[in-house]
Amino acid sequence: MLDNLIQYGDEKNREWALTTLRISERFRGKRRAVGNVSFAISPGQKRRTIYDAKTSTSLPGVLVRGEGDPPSADQAVNEAYDGAGATYDLFRDVYERNSVDDRGLRLDATVHYGLRYENAFWDGNQMIYGDGDGQLFNRFTLAIDVIAHELAHGVNQHEADLDYQNEPGALNESFADVFGTLVKQRSLNQTVDQADWLIGVGILTSRVQGQALRSLKAPGTAYDDRILGKDPQPSHYANRYQGTSDDGGVHINSGIANHAFYLAAMAIGGYAWEKAGRIWYFALRDILRSKSTFQDAANATILIAEQLYGSHSDEQKAVRSAWQQVGVI
Repeated sequence: MLDNLIQYGDEKNREWALTTLRISERFRGKRRAVGNVSFAISPGQKRRTIYDAKTSTSLPGVLVRGEGDPPSADQAVNEAYDGAGATYDLFRDVYERNSVDDRGLRLDATVHYGLRYENAFWDGNQMIYGDGDGQLFNRFTLAIDVIAHELAHGVNQHEADLDYQNEPGALNESFADVFGTLVKQRSLNQTVDQADWLIGVGILTSRVQGQALRSLKAPGTAYDDRILGKDPQPSHYANRYQGTSDDGGVHINSGIANHAFYLAAMAIGGYAWEKAGRIWYFALRDILRSKSTFQDAANATILIAEQLYGSHSDEQKAVRSAWQQVGVI
């Protein structure tokens, strides 16, 4: 998406996109360096601290809201606070996980990072949110699933730690999307039939021809815009991207695994975070490793479905069928 903005946007668009890409690459390097180091608090205690960078790139910024403080007059602060809380609650209440690292990591976030920064990011220790350029992108705290997506990168960091390139990288992005949509659906109390299965509704401005950043239901249909280009995600393994851009297509081929989760969740029915989400979570936690491929993810989720719900159960059949439908097995 940012590559298209650099190619087809005006001079200001290109400048903002290039700045965003440079900063994002720096953070990815930091996330790899941090590894599994964590800064924990007492087990079982939710603690959120929200900072304001005031458009600078110095972290963490000025503390503007701590755990239990009343809402701020700044909506970005409240969105970051509430989104972190909803993500923490999903992992604690449904998967019995103690914060991002399962050891009580404090949830720090910085809003208003950089000038017109067009991204949100987990840097290995904390969340960072840009305000967007106001022309193509709104502030990145607007969408709770984007907040949860980035925090889920932290969960991956402390579990499978999937490499950020090629198929492991696409799985890294997909698991983040899966947990992002689960947090959103749970916060709205939506069943699989009620959910829109879109990631990032509201992030794109009204100037953009698009409804969201990605679609788990129909990868490749989230946007089709003159400047941002067309959503490049495939829904079938036969159509996977095999080039070197985007770290080997991590944001592109994630659509394949995303669609597999959507198909499994729809077949199982009910609330996606209960059975389908549980299967995906335990596969990430207990089986997958840094070099895992789509085939590994399929095998892992099928095995976890059997362990949780029984051999030849409806749940296991749904998971197996989902991976078959997207061409992975």
